[in-house]
Amino acid sequence: MATPSTHRTAARTRATVHGYPRQGPGRELKKAVEGYWAGRVGADALRTTAAALRRDAWSRLAEAGVHELPTGDFSLYDHVLDTTVMVGAIPERYRAAVEADPLDGYFAMARGTQQLPPLEMTKWFDTNYHYLVPELGPDTAFTADSAKQTGELHEALALGHTARPVLLGPVTYLLLAKPGPGAPPGFQPLTLLDRLLPVYAEVLADLRAAGAEWVQLDEPALVQDQPPAVLNAAARAYRELGARTDRPKLLAATYFDRLGDALPVLAKSPVEGLALDFTGPAAANLDALAAAGGLPGKRLVAGVVDGRNVWINDLEQSLSTLATLLGLADRVDVAPSCSLLHVPLDATAERDIDPQVARWLAFARQKADETVTLARGLDQGVDTIAPQLAANRSARASRAASALTHDPAVRARAEAVTAAGTRRPQPYAERAAAQRARLGLPLLPTTTIGSFPQTPELRAARAGLRAGRIDATAYDERIAAEIREVLAFQEKAGLDVLVHGEPERNDMVQYFAEQLTGYLATQHGWVQSYGTRYVRPPILAGDISRPEPMTVAWTTYAQSHTERPVKGMLTGPVTMLAWSFVRDDQPLAATARQVALALRDEVTDLEAAGTAVIQVDEPALRETLPLRTADRAEYLSWATEAFRLTTGGVRADTQIHTHMCYAEFGDIIAAIEDLDADVISLEAARSRMQVAGELATAGYAHAVGPGVYDIHSPRVPGTEEIAALLRKGLAAIPAERLWANPDCGLKTRGWPEVRDSLEHLVEAARRVRAELDGRG
Repeated sequence: MATPSTHRTAARTRATVHGYPRQGPGRELKKAVEGYWAGRVGADALRTTAAALRRDAWSRLAEAGVHELPTGDFSLYDHVLDTTVMVGAIPERYRAAVEADPLDGYFAMARGTQQLPPLEMTKWFDTNYHYLVPELGPDTAFTADSAKQTGELHEALALGHTARPVLLGPVTYLLLAKPGPGAPPGFQPLTLLDRLLPVYAEVLADLRAAGAEWVQLDEPALVQDQPPAVLNAAARAYRELGARTDRPKLLAATYFDRLGDALPVLAKSPVEGLALDFTGPAAANLDALAAAGGLPGKRLVAGVVDGRNVWINDLEQSLSTLATLLGLADRVDVAPSCSLLHVPLDATAERDIDPQVARWLAFARQKADETVTLARGLDQGVDTIAPQLAANRSARASRAASALTHDPAVRARAEAVTAAGTRRPQPYAERAAAQRARLGLPLLPTTTIGSFPQTPELRAARAGLRAGRIDATAYDERIAAEIREVLAFQEKAGLDVLVHGEPERNDMVQYFAEQLTGYLATQHGWVQSYGTRYVRPPILAGDISRPEPMTVAWTTYAQSHTERPVKGMLTGPVTMLAWSFVRDDQPLAATARQVALALRDEVTDLEAAGTAVIQVDEPALRETLPLRTADRAEYLSWATEAFRLTTGGVRADTQIHTHMCYAEFGDIIAAIEDLDADVISLEAARSRMQVAGELATAGYAHAVGPGVYDIHSPRVPGTEEIAALLRKGLAAIPAERLWANPDCGLKTRGWPEVRDSLEHLVEAARRVRAELDGRG
């Protein structure tokens, strides 16, 4: 292993981070924001809570030894929306709300109001974080608003910290945007770059005047395959920004993958530093940087600590990488690979995980500590961190030898899978006829995606069971009563295919993870998904199997209380991986096959119990798509195989559904078809049925339920609004293959809005169905 010298004459290597979790140790931000929405918390109190969370995060990082702290990465909802405010790109429909009250207008863009639909939301690259999509058009006029960025910088400097503001870069911002309403066909937001750059220059000048020595501009879009026009735009952007004399030093940052053709573009630009990811597939940046001649005269921030997973870093391997990088830049600093927004806050809060296993874990605080350790070892020599290296070596050896990570029976079963086991023998047309005969559904059948509101009473019952305040019998009685209530509402509303509402489930991944071998559950491992929605991804640590049925009892209980079909509800294998912190000691394809076989057992048992409709959700299929085109075929091959392995053993008249949401589907339609699901439901309300047209253009021939009710907004869509979306869907999908359903599950919504919205959905389907009958 190449190692840094044990003696260096000047302290040059420092530790830094790109960003930090926003929520606080007790999710204080979530509680304050939701309290503001409910009228329990005033605007000043909300801002005070936010400032305290920023102050505490900076103090913890500084105490750990992180030299340069990020500012501007904190957000009340979403950092892309913050950028939209910073550059004044407020869509016209929100301007009055923003001018009347900037805070309420900000949340109107994020959540909508009864009068205003929210901005579209989609996944942040290949993560489970959701951002709000900017809407831009030829008439968009940008104006600088630096108040948030300069204000947070002032806060950090006043506390005595060395601070580096972090902004979303101009090229990535435009590439993440979509044409707004009224934009001409073919409009590309990137054409607005020349109009946007002076606004960025003004913000940078304001930050320099406020005391910023460095500003980080995040350009993760450049790790994707980009055409020459985008690379030329990036070159022009940083040439123009770099030419300004009234700016701070610029650190152009990329992460999530290798930089490829954009590396020489940024390396040759007049910025003073680059931040690169050197983990996972981005490890290829090391050879590429060497081949390009390094970064002479520039600062390199080396992302050698994985910012997206929870396993301890291989400190010796990282030191070897860093030692090589020392010769490739004028100054090398150490950082995680990306913002620590994507991992939980503190592993030491997990008291219920075996201490031997807990040694394997590093959350945000531990990753900051690892970063500091590496910086010290690089700067002062490995002898100064010998105890940390020994502890790290011991913990990694413990994990490699653990019985948790290896189950011979599971591995033998996975190796025995054949191609025949991953395909249903009957073609879709034959299956569809058998399912019509069995289910007897009308045109435009109505259903929901699965979950119904998780009320305070349900959460209290779950907490009471954990705390021992109620016993299992009382808890089951509460769940059974909720299922009966959910079924009664659905029957009264007129839905055609029912769900049991999932009152017993805490989370669509965690619920299953807790019943499978090989998974670890956390108590405090919260990670932001969007806005105030936080999830606790389980940790997939070892080989996976299903000891006993997980959903059969409650599904059959629900079916016994109605004559209408009740869907069995499972989370698919790819999503089980994507929304977990997955093991990194074997290929993802091998882990996916293990999970698929465990879920296949559940599907088999559901069908044997009489369940006629089984939904296997895969909302993460698109999200996990590799950012580089060259890596996608391999991923899609094992991902679609895992889904088919889960569902491939059922009869022709058992209807298999799947669900996806909040992603761009146009480039995976062939993979969607390869899933061979009978019905797929997808998010479509915010994008006004865009996906229906994409599926039709691609010749997709299975049934589709493009969402007609946006559940991530509190507004209740009217009957005619939903009917208009259904008519738009019918323009692309024949009535015989079109379903009516919400965009996603309803667990985060309240009962009053759910009742009204679903009643409107059913009535809209009836109205459009009658129109179809009239045409006949």
